[in-house]
Amino acid sequence: MDMNYKTRIAAAAVISLAAFWITEIGSHGSLPGDEDVTLRAARLMGQAVQAIAAERERRGVSFESSSDPNRTGLIGPQDSPLVTTVGELEAKRTTTNPNMAGLIVLLLRQAGVKAGDSVAIGSSGSFPALLVASLAAAKAMDVQPVVILSLGASSYGATDPHFDLLDIFNLLQRERICTETPTGVSLGGDKDVGLEFETGTRDRVANRIRASGLLFLHEPDLRRNVDERMRLYRSAARGKIAAFINSGGGFANLGTSRLVLDVKPGLNTRLQQPPAAERGVLFEMVASNIPVIHLLYVRGLAQQAGLPWDPIPLPQPEAYPDATSRRSVWFWPESLIYLVLLGLLIPRRR
Repeated sequence: MDMNYKTRIAAAAVISLAAFWITEIGSHGSLPGDEDVTLRAARLMGQAVQAIAAERERRGVSFESSSDPNRTGLIGPQDSPLVTTVGELEAKRTTTNPNMAGLIVLLLRQAGVKAGDSVAIGSSGSFPALLVASLAAAKAMDVQPVVILSLGASSYGATDPHFDLLDIFNLLQRERICTETPTGVSLGGDKDVGLEFETGTRDRVANRIRASGLLFLHEPDLRRNVDERMRLYRSAARGKIAAFINSGGGFANLGTSRLVLDVKPGLNTRLQQPPAAERGVLFEMVASNIPVIHLLYVRGLAQQAGLPWDPIPLPQPEAYPDATSRRSVWFWPESLIYLVLLGLLIPRRR
């Protein structure tokens, strides 16, 4: 074996090792500029969680150490007058991870959302941390959130009558996580008008919404409710909605069709459409060619994104790598360069 042949073999080995190293680094990399935005969003959410916890303490609203060991202030009682359905405690705690905001940045980017766009958000009280994450992501991306709230919640959500979803949103405004006011607020729950609430609770919450000066949405008919929400979103977004984020299982957002069970967690751009009378806002958005980010099946979302399940303590904010985007952009150019270099090293027959 001559020295030239050995040199070629050694060079091929070095190139192969370099290609492997670049691929490994690339699989953890991100598109230019993404990491700074995801990190900023995670830090904003971390700041918001600290502010919410401090506000609960200032108000003397108790923490349940067994259900909220991280003392986020975003885990409410298991049972209260605002509870509409059963919720999973571990799922609620998983959403308080500040890096959830970084994930939402990536989902919005994958939906094609860019700075200056308007994003519609429909949030029930079931996952208040996902509302915080969505607003932090919007601020980090310089996106305008157009928000409609419903105050009913599943257990362990924003279920404390002394610190409900509207209280949390108002605090986020004061902390400048969000500068916009809600476009509308409903009772939530059955038919979006709190049919399962006791009469006293329903009247108290309705009067509170009216006293806030916000638009009180109170329409039990699904079709009319959805049409009104779509009109409000389009008006506030000046006609152009870049994406819709659904947080929780609100009646108006999901609708009544069992097809909603087939909606995967995260980004959805195509869905099998139910009859119009059964469509929630989520289906109506997709029918209007607006991407939907579905935040409800938390375990599936966490597994898909590689986020820890029920973390104690909470992870620190960090840049969220977009391995899929980076690999899809660079895999083929890198592979072509690698093959060309190897081809140059193959000895020619004489």
